Amino acid sequence: MDDRAEEVQRVLEAIDAATEGEPPEARARRLTELLKSVSDKVRRERRQAVLEMQASGMTYRQIAAASGISFGRVRQIIADNPDAPSAE
Repeated sequence: MDDRAEEVQRVLEAIDAATEGEPPEARARRLTELLKSVSDKVRRERRQAVLEMQASGMTYRQIAAASGISFGRVRQIIADNPDAPSAE
């Protein structure tokens, strides 16, 4: 197992340990909060990586190919402004 796979395994085990023994309601709430936090962090990190590739001179298509995501998703990521006020 490579280092990345081991790291992922440790994270998954930590999630299991964090919710072990909790009633389903508490477990569901904790996992929902965790999912939102992780999702937000992953989105921010991915956006930063995409912006760095763009700044280095890569085209949207090159970024898409290098990242394993679609051209359209690259456009969305680059156009997204997380500091803008939300419409909610």
